[in-house]
Amino acid sequence: MATMTMPGLKWQRLAAPLLVIMILAMMILPLPPFLLDILFTFNIALAMIVLLIALYTLKPLEFSIFPTVLLMTTLLRLSLNVASTRVVLMEGHTGPDAAGKVIEAFGHFLVGGNYTVGLVVFIILVLINFVVITKGAGRIAEVAARFTLDAMPGKQMAIDADLNAGLIGEDEARRRRA
Repeated sequence: MATMTMPGLKWQRLAAPLLVIMILAMMILPLPPFLLDILFTFNIALAMIVLLIALYTLKPLEFSIFPTVLLMTTLLRLSLNVASTRVVLMEGHTGPDAAGKVIEAFGHFLVGGNYTVGLVVFIILVLINFVVITKGAGRIAEVAARFTLDAMPGKQMAIDADLNAGLIGEDEARRRRA
């Protein structure tokens, strides 16, 4: 039986967009507690793997995909937070394990059944998340601007080199500079 292939389309290139769509769907569609348990376990394991790789990388270029991995894992964590919050708010009245065993175990470990401790920990986590997200967004904007500015002289030199080599004309060089 022949398989249908599309010339020029590489299915591997669709992996990242499909992953982003799946992550966004997790925020919109309600997830059962069992699936939340699996995704939280995967998230913790992935975080440990990324941490170990980052610790044992000798040269930055060995883990050049780190910014992309960091962005995807952050999106995954955000979608898990939204999905678990939805389940807790909708089904929390049915018992402590309504949102899954992982959330229940983490809650017992962190809070220990004391509402005062839970409230203080919640406030601390909200403040930390707010600071991290605010500072992180500013830092991402700074890095993006820096990469853009650092690339500009190289592009100008490449245009000048092509012009000097006679590969492009004066009009083409002006157009590329613009």
